[in-house]
Amino acid sequence: MTTTTDIATQIRALQSTPPAVLVGRYTELFGKPPRVRNAAWLRRQVAWRMQANAFGGLSERARQRLEELAATIDLPIVAVAPPPKPLRVVAPRAESGMPAVGTVLTREYRGQTLQVEVRTDGVEWNGTVYSSLSAAAKAITGSAWNGKLFFGLTERRAAK
Repeated sequence: MTTTTDIATQIRALQSTPPAVLVGRYTELFGKPPRVRNAAWLRRQVAWRMQANAFGGLSERARQRLEELAATIDLPIVAVAPPPKPLRVVAPRAESGMPAVGTVLTREYRGQTLQVEVRTDGVEWNGTVYSSLSAAAKAITGSAWNGKLFFGLTERRAAK
């Protein structure tokens, strides 16, 4: 019969056990290789199984109660989708390379839909007029951006 002291000694020994040995011990205890190779995770799993084997796992009553509790949990289902492509309104370009006055450029950025309007004196976003698309992009992101690239009016050139 295994005693509490024996199990405690074995668990302490796991702290200095190399990860490769932990993988073998996990496979021995669980009957399949681990899906994770993180040493700390393996130590916890091996220690738990050693204790469960020595002293018994959860009682049938505890298992039933856990199943009841798990059935009452309302977890939101979140679909993981690829990030949306930037939206843009295609308008004729003015001589300066800017879109025509009155064009509204739309871009998805960090979960928000952003819209800027091209004006004769610059670009308006959130009630503020910026001198260029780049200035508006910098105000939105907090870092320097090529405005035409940020709003999808041009594509990034491949490095040569």
